[in-house]
Amino acid sequence: MNDPIRTEIEAAVLRRLLEHLRERTDVQNIDLMNLAGFCRNCLSKWYRAAASEHGLDIDDATAREIIYGMPYAEWKARYQREATPAQQGAFANTRRTHE
Repeated sequence: MNDPIRTEIEAAVLRRLLEHLRERTDVQNIDLMNLAGFCRNCLSKWYRAAASEHGLDIDDATAREIIYGMPYAEWKARYQREATPAQQGAFANTRRTHE
């Protein structure tokens, strides 16, 4: 597989992942962190880092809007719920590498 094709496939996979996460607003970031060790905010930080590697300066708000598909404050107001004690306990015991 050549690099341009691999890049196109990887880009398509990322677009599908973002679409899936936008559809699954019931899945909270804390759930993602507890199960997978990353969340939507991690994705936005990785997006910013990748943009920076290409000489582009993207701020947190812009990166989050790209990942969430809307301004972060709007997503939080619409979909974010208070974490349950069980979620908080699991989060406290999770080894996080992408904060």
